[in-house]
Amino acid sequence: TMGNWLVNHWFSAAVLAAWLGINIFLFTYYFLFFDQDERYFYTRAILGSALAWARASAKCLNFNSMLILLPVCRNLLSFLRGTCSCCRRTLRKQLDHNLTFHKLVAYTLALLTAVHTIAHLFNLERYNQSQQATGGSLPAVLSKMHLQGSKWLNPIHSNQTTVEYVAFTTIPGLTGVIITLALILMVTSSTEFIRRNYFELFWYTHHLFLVYFAGLIIHGIAGLVRGQTEQSMAEVHPYHCAEYLTRWDQNCTHHCCKEPEFGSIPAESWKWVLAPIILYVFERILRVWRAQQKVVVTKVVMHPARVLELQMQKKGFCMEVGQYIFVNCPAISPLEWHPFTLTSAPEEDFFSIHIRAAGDWTERLIDTFQLEIPRIEVDGPFGTASEDVFQYEVAMLVGAGIGVTPFASVLKSIWYKFQQADQTLKTKKIYFYWLCRDTGAFAWFNDLLASLEQKMAESGKADFLTYRLFLTGWDTSIANNVALHFDTATDTVTGLRHKTIFGRPMWNVEFAAVAAAHPRSVVGVFLCGPEALAKSLQKSCHQHSSLDPRKVKFYFNKENF
Repeated sequence: TMGNWLVNHWFSAAVLAAWLGINIFLFTYYFLFFDQDERYFYTRAILGSALAWARASAKCLNFNSMLILLPVCRNLLSFLRGTCSCCRRTLRKQLDHNLTFHKLVAYTLALLTAVHTIAHLFNLERYNQSQQATGGSLPAVLSKMHLQGSKWLNPIHSNQTTVEYVAFTTIPGLTGVIITLALILMVTSSTEFIRRNYFELFWYTHHLFLVYFAGLIIHGIAGLVRGQTEQSMAEVHPYHCAEYLTRWDQNCTHHCCKEPEFGSIPAESWKWVLAPIILYVFERILRVWRAQQKVVVTKVVMHPARVLELQMQKKGFCMEVGQYIFVNCPAISPLEWHPFTLTSAPEEDFFSIHIRAAGDWTERLIDTFQLEIPRIEVDGPFGTASEDVFQYEVAMLVGAGIGVTPFASVLKSIWYKFQQADQTLKTKKIYFYWLCRDTGAFAWFNDLLASLEQKMAESGKADFLTYRLFLTGWDTSIANNVALHFDTATDTVTGLRHKTIFGRPMWNVEFAAVAAAHPRSVVGVFLCGPEALAKSLQKSCHQHSSLDPRKVKFYFNKENF
């Protein structure tokens, strides 16, 4: 319900509200300032309201450029998470929405860039028209002032100048074009599809942020948009003297007969972005330092369907369930760092990841490890621990596709805690649902389930874990094989004791069964999977929770891995 969402996400909601409020305030304040301030009376005579649109969007661009780097300072976030470890988990968990906020700010930058660019195209067109205008109109008179030395207001001083010429020969024009192109490339190459399938393209293109910030700092230096100087305002105030400009007379003795003087708006983007850039530089230095620490690969396992398991040790490495690390292999590429979810449990004396072939880098890594063990660098771990799983007496875990990876860590850890009679573990029963198109890429996960199944049976706790595998895509050969071996003790697809179910789960049936088996329990429902599945699970949680506080309750938790 909305109430629950607000309780869990009040911090995110507060941050969003503050961010939106500051954007609206900056835009409105500077729009009104440039639309009404007396110093820009003459500038507005040429440009009209496009001046206010350009300047207001520029302020918001500076503000959002200041924010864009903060959510990707991973070590800063880890530090914040550590310092607020005493505060509630909900607060720490909100820090995991860092990339969502990063994307939001990026899309806002793209929108503001469009507004800023369009406004300046109007401005250039109007500057050009005023320069070419003949007669005694105010814009025409103001545009001829460059003939008297440094008094110019209109940056276009020739009738032959085109908008394209200004865009590619002036500092603001050229840097504007370059940073807009950099932004377009960064936004388009960071779509889900490209990140999943062509991570290298995303990774390298994203480093155009260096070009973006360099261009942003230089962009306003030339000061093409000008306003009247304070001194000139005191001498010839536009409200009294503007009319004298259009009917100039050689013998004029009035105090207004002195020409107004103009000065540039000082460049100020650097003031906004300096602090985050320094923070980010420290972040990168820290990453380089952490990466230098030695990682020992203790075991390499090649699973079916080209899945590589690496077991590693690193001095001082301390993990929690549900966290992830960044991995670099200098032999393949000294610059590329790829994120992987940890599949080991904190109780184990190593940490592990499973890498499936999905893209050039992973393919080359798997090939390299089949020949030799190259040097590996690790940064992390990052992310909030998924410790909530241990707080419920009954847990329903749902993993879809690659989303099954974090549950390897969770299931192992629960088993260790269960064996060691850990007092923090409240869990008495786990239901695990695994949905995937084909089990080929996850044969390693099968092996894990099989070994857990065996260990539990040996210690007389076979009913601690119930799992159901749903194969959502299959071909006729599998179907025929299943028909032949229907009465065998183990499953034909996975070799496990629990049968694979073909098709998608009927969540109403599953929830009803859990509710019937645990009529007085609080059940935690955990998902690592797509948004559509989250919606249907949330709906089922709501439908199957009893209004009676003494009866079954389902609580939904979506993990952001």
